[in-house]
Amino acid sequence: MEAIVRLGVFLGIFGLMAAWELYWPKRRLSQARRRRWSVNLGLAVLNVGIMRVSVGAAAWLAATWAAEHHVGLFNTLTLPQWLSIALSLLLLDLAIYAQHVVAHRWRWFWRLHQVHHSDMDFDATTALRFHPIEIMLSMLYKVLLVIMLGADAAAVVAFEVILNGCALFNHGNVGLWPWLEHWLRYVLVTPDMHRIHHSALRRETDSNYGFSLSCWDRLFKTYCPQPQQPQTTMKIGLQEFRDANELRLLDMLVLPFRRLRGR
Repeated sequence: MEAIVRLGVFLGIFGLMAAWELYWPKRRLSQARRRRWSVNLGLAVLNVGIMRVSVGAAAWLAATWAAEHHVGLFNTLTLPQWLSIALSLLLLDLAIYAQHVVAHRWRWFWRLHQVHHSDMDFDATTALRFHPIEIMLSMLYKVLLVIMLGADAAAVVAFEVILNGCALFNHGNVGLWPWLEHWLRYVLVTPDMHRIHHSALRRETDSNYGFSLSCWDRLFKTYCPQPQQPQTTMKIGLQEFRDANELRLLDMLVLPFRRLRGR
């Protein structure tokens, strides 16, 4: 049931974002959608397959196990369920922010994470462009967090749904009305905010790490409100791959094991 809920929400949000991008795009794409989507969606299918046969439901199972054995912070405290769920969602989101910062600052983690930033364009499929090893390490990290927190199983499912939905939204090649962008950014990471994180400029790439809540970037001084160049013309992706030959699915899989460039 957990997998069905996640898949259903994912497909619904992805379809909505794809239609939004098609009819009201924020930027003109520099590469053919067919070539990029074959790589990004190919990675997504591969990651789903690997997770299904390995650690796919590990976070939910970890939450169930922790509850049965009274392990973790919230399983030892007497709190209303709604409060433990809310705190779990908040702390898990903070942990993902921290993971993202580490992915940029730890050289060996960056080898994996550069796959995500090697996309020369920016749309909803960019949210799916992750190396399988990074996906598996991220899941194991979440399992550890879930056990330490004693997070409710419902909170774990809700967090995964929210995280995936927000990632598709804030990677969208779309724009919001200026007034909505202004106010929404106080709570959520918007496409304009996260697009700065995919800028070709290093100081902009190393900012706006949040995936769901925008407060962490403000709190930890990693927030960049506007890019140096206009949103519609700023260069996207890692500069070291800009003149490279077209990166295919196999290139994405071997990229972390090549000589590290530019970082």
